[in-house]
Amino acid sequence: MLLTLLPVSMFGLTQIDKAFTMLTHKLIGWGQEFIVMLPNLLIAALVLVATLYAARLSKRLITNIFPRISHSAALRDLVATLSYVLVLLIGLFFVLEVLNLQKTVTSLLAGVGIIGLALGFAFQDIAANFISGIILVLQRPFTVGDVIKTNDYTGLVERVSLRTTDLRQATGELVRVPNRKVFENALINFTINSFRRVDVDCGVTYDADLDQVRSVALAAIREVPNLAPERQPDVMFTEFGESAIAFQVRFWVPFERQLDYVSAKSEAIMRIKRAFDAAGIVIPFPIRTLDVPETVLRRLAPPPADPPATPKA
Repeated sequence: MLLTLLPVSMFGLTQIDKAFTMLTHKLIGWGQEFIVMLPNLLIAALVLVATLYAARLSKRLITNIFPRISHSAALRDLVATLSYVLVLLIGLFFVLEVLNLQKTVTSLLAGVGIIGLALGFAFQDIAANFISGIILVLQRPFTVGDVIKTNDYTGLVERVSLRTTDLRQATGELVRVPNRKVFENALINFTINSFRRVDVDCGVTYDADLDQVRSVALAAIREVPNLAPERQPDVMFTEFGESAIAFQVRFWVPFERQLDYVSAKSEAIMRIKRAFDAAGIVIPFPIRTLDVPETVLRRLAPPPADPPATPKA
């Protein structure tokens, strides 16, 4: 029995000894490689510390200098963050190069490219709004506080973010229009010239004296408060309507908000109506004449009433 177990025990001890020897050689090899790589590790650590310092410095510089280029806080934070991440990535690649990990660098670049491509397809609408927001902030077709019209919405610009443009309508609603739609579609900026023309449409009867109409309307408009002094109002007759001769009164007012335009138009309508009433000028209302055939009238006519019954004697 002892002779049978002895070779087996000696075989097991031999295998354990070989494994221990291999482990020892591995640890010694790793130790030697660590000693050889120690200078590179120190250099990599220094590069990493310098990278962190450079990233923070670039972010601080952009935060301080960017307001001279644009007043958009969202764009400033975006550029500062992108510069911070970019400096960190450049420093990371240098660290990997110092540590002789070129294959890791290649794998990281390939992974970043694949991830960027996948994200681009998945979030293409968000990316379009994002890029459009950057272009709008840089081109500045409007600023916060301007009154604009875009995508059938008119309102005061309250905020321009990197995704939406926030408009406060005259009725109080807040509309958030995607930047891509603002960038791609037509846009009207009512505030950029600081003046806006007010058009008031009206009409008079065919027997009215048009010279008198013009003079009375101009006199009434000149009494509207806050008219632009360098631009005179005018009256233009536009067409022969069905029941009136149409004309348009045009004048300019300083414009900063939608209330300036609405108030001036309301005041002009009131003064024109008051002046026309005083001058005996009639503003006609639409007249419609209906021609009904006699057969139809007979059908619509009520039946004749029965004659009253005569009392019996």
